[in-house]
Amino acid sequence: MHGKNPLCLVAFVLVLVGALNWGLVGLGMLIGSDLNLVKALFGAWPTVEAIVYLLVGVAAVGKMAVIVAKGGCCKGGKCEKA
Repeated sequence: MHGKNPLCLVAFVLVLVGALNWGLVGLGMLIGSDLNLVKALFGAWPTVEAIVYLLVGVAAVGKMAVIVAKGGCCKGGKCEKA
């Protein structure tokens, strides 16, 4: 999926966590519930919760920068053309 580059894999997982969390937040808003998974897991530790949000944001920006700058995606530990 993301080759041997562990940083690429970590960024992928963080972006996936962020996407799923925002999807749950939106669903929760529609059904009148709080489905924020990050808050549910780390809400007792606001600093850890903030760090998770920060890491997700940094990973998303990094992934987008690679896609925009290189016109491709991380595959096999390298940025390749789409």
